[in-house]
Amino acid sequence: MPVRHFLPADIPASEITPESTYRQRRILLKAAGGLLLASALPARALPPFKPGTPMPDEPLTPLDTLVNYSNFYEFGPHKDSAARNSHSLKTRPWTVEVDGEVLNPRRFDMDELLRLAPLEERIYRLRCVEGWSAVVPWLGFPLGELLRRVQPTGKAKFVEFWSLADPEQMPAVRFPTLNWPYREALRLDEAMHPLTLLAVGLYGQVLPNANGAPLRLVVPWKYGFKSGKSIVRIRLVEQQPRTSWMQAAPREYGFYANVNPDVPHPRWSQAKERRLGEFFRRPTLPFNGYAEQVASLYSGMDLRRNF
Repeated sequence: MPVRHFLPADIPASEITPESTYRQRRILLKAAGGLLLASALPARALPPFKPGTPMPDEPLTPLDTLVNYSNFYEFGPHKDSAARNSHSLKTRPWTVEVDGEVLNPRRFDMDELLRLAPLEERIYRLRCVEGWSAVVPWLGFPLGELLRRVQPTGKAKFVEFWSLADPEQMPAVRFPTLNWPYREALRLDEAMHPLTLLAVGLYGQVLPNANGAPLRLVVPWKYGFKSGKSIVRIRLVEQQPRTSWMQAAPREYGFYANVNPDVPHPRWSQAKERRLGEFFRRPTLPFNGYAEQVASLYSGMDLRRNF
């Protein structure tokens, strides 16, 4: 039975997890080893945040699992490359340029971004195009809060995200694995959707380097490669951009990347997935289980052709 995801605006006050309960959950997870790596990270203050609503019958993926099983090609091609190599990434100072088709282009530093909107915990499913999945308690704020500050013009139709590409900090950038810097993009209405998140943390703690510190995109109804990590530029444009994986393998990776179990990857089926930490595979949900919230964005589109 698909699990309904509640948007923060839909959650009655009576259903918000009490802070004491959330803290107890973190204590238990830490005792299990899930936060050992995060506790070793440099301490940085994060503003207060609103705990999210746990998904029934879907346990959270432990943080140490997420850190050690991550696609972050700037640090290497293997799932544990980022955990081994991302210690070289310096996340302070950090600025994000927001420009293009906007009335108020700005360069934000991280402290400004953290003050833009109250941080919220969003417990989202993550579905990778390779067939694995996770349930992740992200900490962040809606991307739309940032875009409204810069005032998109009438020409703005797409939002492009550029990741850091520094060979001094990111050893794999020295090799032409992809056309660096890594770039992803959304349609403007996708970017403004309230589910679309700019994440700064996991499990109530600062985002680990291996998972895209200090700022990454999270779009829960799309395959994980749409979620650009270590973002340094957000550019609003009129024409649909060619994203990094569209350039590298256009037959395999389209612009939309909506989770669709009926459209196989050219080299494997997408009908089932394996949740990290589980042995058996489970059926993949259309739009990763968020069809109720986002299917209307694609009304009338051929989602086999627009993959």
